Amino acid sequence: MRVFVTGASGWIGSALIPELIGAGHQVVGLARSGASAAALTKAGTEVVHGTLDDLDVLRDAAVASDGVIHLAFKHEIAFQGGFQSAADADRRAVETFGEALAGSARPFVLASGLVGLTPGRVTTEEDGRTPDALPAHLTGGPQTRMGTAHLTLALADRNIRSSVVRLPPTVHGECDPGFMAALVGIARDKGVSGYVGDGSQRWPAAHRIDAAHLFRLALESAPAGSVLHATADQGVPIRSIAEVIGRHLNLRTRSVSPDEAAEHFTWLSGFLAIDSPASSELTRELLGWQPTQPSLVEDLEKGHYFRTDRPA
Repeated sequence: MRVFVTGASGWIGSALIPELIGAGHQVVGLARSGASAAALTKAGTEVVHGTLDDLDVLRDAAVASDGVIHLAFKHEIAFQGGFQSAADADRRAVETFGEALAGSARPFVLASGLVGLTPGRVTTEEDGRTPDALPAHLTGGPQTRMGTAHLTLALADRNIRSSVVRLPPTVHGECDPGFMAALVGIARDKGVSGYVGDGSQRWPAAHRIDAAHLFRLALESAPAGSVLHATADQGVPIRSIAEVIGRHLNLRTRSVSPDEAAEHFTWLSGFLAIDSPASSELTRELLGWQPTQPSLVEDLEKGHYFRTDRPA
């Protein structure tokens, strides 16, 4: 297939490119900067210059492709207080892809999130599939983003083989710029490795290579209207994560009260307070996806998150 990928030079996208090329696909990547374009060219992809706001560029690239994988999201804006703006841009992009692919039976795969769908119990692929199933605490930008996932599933009614891959809060691996790196940085800055409350809150997790593999399987064979979970670890207690970080940094581990969490963890505090385990049993049965990479704790124990010379 000729596959158009947004976010192709990002954390998961840069693992997905060799996964797709190795399976015989031709990759076309969206690049919003010269550095991204150079990285994509080096990786063996064709480059389309533009951003998520360039809807005509997105439409033309989708029309010219045999399938689309939409990984890009304006995370840097979302985590600086602009989640609604980021979610709105994502919605417009998906609407554009829907218009471009309607009636073609071609695949469209959307990256979405898992945290907070069913707090306190294990989330399955059957949860949160319809707007009336959304938890009441999801409002604003997060609600809009979940609505975009519902829109993607509904594209199946327009003869698009659409699927949604729900990602855990941490997609880990060497040079990870995300939540684990942020937690290590906060521990260094504060001089203590913390967790919220008793630390029993659970996070699902997956290695980025395993996540990339699932996106390829979704592109190739996920039935229309599929919800897939990229979770290798069903739920790792936050306290366990903090203990590994504390041991590697030679820092004590302690509880941070919910009242102190916002000051201590800043933008991460809300995520850390949610117990959000998730199963991938149905995904594994449907597509034969079997994670092969290290678990989150195993990856942390390798030590690369704690090197002072790791990329920022």
